[in-house]
Amino acid sequence: MDLLHHINPLYTLSGLAVGFLVGLTGVGGGSLMTPLLVLVFGIHPATAVGTDLLYASATKTVGTGVHGFRRTVQWNIVTRLAAGSIPATLATLWFVHQRIGAGSSGLITITLGWALIATAASVLFRKTIVGAFAGRATALRPWQVAALTVLLGAMLGCLVALTSVGAGALGMTVLLILYPRTDIAKLVGSDIAHAVPLTLIAGLGHWMMGSVDWVLLVSLLSGSIPGIILGSLLASRTPEGVLRPVLAATLVLVGAKLLS
Repeated sequence: MDLLHHINPLYTLSGLAVGFLVGLTGVGGGSLMTPLLVLVFGIHPATAVGTDLLYASATKTVGTGVHGFRRTVQWNIVTRLAAGSIPATLATLWFVHQRIGAGSSGLITITLGWALIATAASVLFRKTIVGAFAGRATALRPWQVAALTVLLGAMLGCLVALTSVGAGALGMTVLLILYPRTDIAKLVGSDIAHAVPLTLIAGLGHWMMGSVDWVLLVSLLSGSIPGIILGSLLASRTPEGVLRPVLAATLVLVGAKLLS
């Protein structure tokens, strides 16, 4: 209860805005929340990443429950992704803690900047990218698809543990290429379900390293939950052709700012 008395209205408002955009566009909150915390509120990059990871785990647990109820989760895909992401996440956390330590701020900022630019490209050019590679993916054997899915999980584990960005837009784009015959709703559900253990383990790792702000986390969640609900309700009424270019441009500008 003590945490509730320390909720910061500005953080709650930020959670509301990001939750609204996530519900509206489907882009992961890490692409929006982490740079907001770093650039606007001046929070240390490691603390922003660690707090956002637990924030994402909480919100995506709810999403997984919805998709699980609707039976739109392919658990074999989730298992393959986790087989790569969980070891990669643990290895990345160990590397940051043992080899970089307090000097991780620069690495996180640079990686975050490039991850945002890559996310923007996947948001804006997803159909083109998928169209260019999906045909080749149909020629892959089942074991090759499984191996590439594990590799994708490993790449996401490294990226998410370091920046909290990548599990949504980037992961979903590759899944659309690897599983062109699978219903999109099931790929979305699988991507969200995989993000729960990924962000939880990465977030707990950052917590053990002392880079989680619990007051900030509660403040963000208090705003993001109603924001996601509102954005989801309005999503079908908002033209995607307008939203995605604006969102992509915003991510590019923020990524460039972090790299400058």
